[in-house]
Amino acid sequence: MKILFNTLCFVGVLGLFMLQSCETTDLDLTKNPNQLSPDQASPDFLLNGIQEDFARVVEAFGRTGAEVTRIDYMFGRSYINNYQPNTFDGRWEDAYTEIRTDLGAMYGIANERGLNYHIGMGKFMEAYTMVTLVDFFGDVPYSEANLGAENFNPNLDDGASVYAAAFDLLDEAQAAFGAPAAALPQNDFFYDGDEDLWIKAINSLRMKMYMTTRLVDNGALAAFNQIVASGNYITSIEEDLQFSWGTNVVQPDTRHPRYGLNYAPSGGASDYMSIDLMNYMDTNDDPRLRYYFYRQNEVTPGSDGSDPALETLQCSLQEAPAHYDGFPFCTLPNGFWGRDHGNNEGIPPDGFLRTTVGVYPAGGKFDDDSFEGMLLGDGAGGNGITPIILSSSMDFLIAEAAMVAGNVGAAKAAVLEGLTKSVEKVLSFGERDGSSDLSLAPTQAEVDAHADLVDAAFDADTEGGWNVLAREFFTSLYGNGIDAYNFYRRTGYPTNLQPNVEPQPGGFIRSFFYPANFVNNNSNVTQKSGVTSQVYWDTNPSSPGFPESN
Repeated sequence: MKILFNTLCFVGVLGLFMLQSCETTDLDLTKNPNQLSPDQASPDFLLNGIQEDFARVVEAFGRTGAEVTRIDYMFGRSYINNYQPNTFDGRWEDAYTEIRTDLGAMYGIANERGLNYHIGMGKFMEAYTMVTLVDFFGDVPYSEANLGAENFNPNLDDGASVYAAAFDLLDEAQAAFGAPAAALPQNDFFYDGDEDLWIKAINSLRMKMYMTTRLVDNGALAAFNQIVASGNYITSIEEDLQFSWGTNVVQPDTRHPRYGLNYAPSGGASDYMSIDLMNYMDTNDDPRLRYYFYRQNEVTPGSDGSDPALETLQCSLQEAPAHYDGFPFCTLPNGFWGRDHGNNEGIPPDGFLRTTVGVYPAGGKFDDDSFEGMLLGDGAGGNGITPIILSSSMDFLIAEAAMVAGNVGAAKAAVLEGLTKSVEKVLSFGERDGSSDLSLAPTQAEVDAHADLVDAAFDADTEGGWNVLAREFFTSLYGNGIDAYNFYRRTGYPTNLQPNVEPQPGGFIRSFFYPANFVNNNSNVTQKSGVTSQVYWDTNPSSPGFPESN
């Protein structure tokens, strides 16, 4: 798989195609003789930028999905206030002004030149992007979007019609890959020119969409199972759809986005890690733990007999909230220094103390008990990935389908298969960090013991296996929580996630506010009154109460 080194060099070219849709506020319709017109642009340059923009959109929405489902730490005690409309301005712009506008330009050139492989890639990325927008916002512009001067105020399309359009895009992508191509792209950063793997990715995205919409589509599960029976989907870690980042620091910075934020010599780690996920993995001796997280300090204040510390961990001097009965609060043993779900305290001088991202997926350090602060280039230097569709995720979706059908045995087998693939993938990242001592990597006996523990926990689960399925699915999704956010609203599981620090945080976010720029500059759109509006495929009971009560 190739690593991106040249994409950002073409920002000037890509910027030519920014004139579009709903967020345009400064319109210069005068033709600039010094600029290239779309028909003069290189389809390869366009596709390079589209691929990177797509990865960054997945990364951003994956981060938000992970935050609300405790895979990552979420700042803020009130769901309605945690993600304000301006939070999504950049992501919306990337989706519409960058990806869809550049796709439109690329399609025009590619159709003329018979570049069907380019078209197939573009249609897939467009479909994934649009269904993600529906999953997070509900009704979104599609049929009237990206028309430029023809319509600066696109109306919303209902989510069901956008999903239908996305299924059509996948059909078009498959047809394009099946047609002769005059030339392959200069860079296919995902599958390096292998159209068979793209067909597997197309079918895998269909499976995700069928499972997401199964509550409103009586034929979705049958369609899902038909693809499973064909075997023509992502089934091995070698086939995983992911975007690989490099190690270049500047001009351009090709490192994983979270690496750049957390391996900063000037301030140390920027992100806090989720206490809920670290606790779940640590108490279950999860073999992926040292790969997901790197501990900069051996002890967390207030744990393992250490004194609390007001300056660096204020909550270590506080009692756990009453509704935290049985859940960890503030501190964890073994130096796992993170934050509770919804903690909105300020930022103390703990950048070189708190636990940070590890070698998977961000390209950081393998945790070898060295307990060192961050230095530029540490670990894998940012050579990580953004997971998009993984073979392990397909197994967990198969487990969900089996649970819905009442086949608990098949569901458990699929959970264990997904776990096996996830562990194998994560442990392979250790070799990317040549500076750490891998003698502490888990042995096969430890991997097997953890799998046995999950097997037994599934049988003992008072929710019939649903909590274990959900917990293990969420753990495997570290790096992209889009599927976790959808699963949580679709099923209501797991029911044993750490509560918000606030006992009454308001209804869980069933969809997010529209981006501020979009609403403020579109006369046909009104902002939502709150975050409990349910997307079209979410027919479960309303919030508060579902999927959580606190």
